[in-house]
Amino acid sequence: MKVVLKRVYEAPAKTDGTRILVDRLWPRGLSKDKASVDLWLKEIAPSTELRKWFGHDPEKWAEFQRRYRAELKANGDAVSELRAALADGPATLVYGAKDEAHNDAVVLADYLAQV
Repeated sequence: MKVVLKRVYEAPAKTDGTRILVDRLWPRGLSKDKASVDLWLKEIAPSTELRKWFGHDPEKWAEFQRRYRAELKANGDAVSELRAALADGPATLVYGAKDEAHNDAVVLADYLAQV
């Protein structure tokens, strides 16, 4: 299963397929029309506590990955729901973070590829 990642602020493309928002919070300053999100899976996102602890600090990246993977492992229902959505055809995981290398969608895509 190939998972495509894209910032939700980037213009939607026909090649995106189903656009799945994987953040717990709705992206700031973005209307639902502009976001073109087909499915919002809040429950797949890192817990509020983990998100606040991480704060997109690259120095905490390794530990964030470890903790988020543990949350995903314990959150089988949300992972199953995401896998089902991805199985329906082309899909793109969209996220709001500015840092394209250090965010929950990166960890999630890697987790899906390994499990």
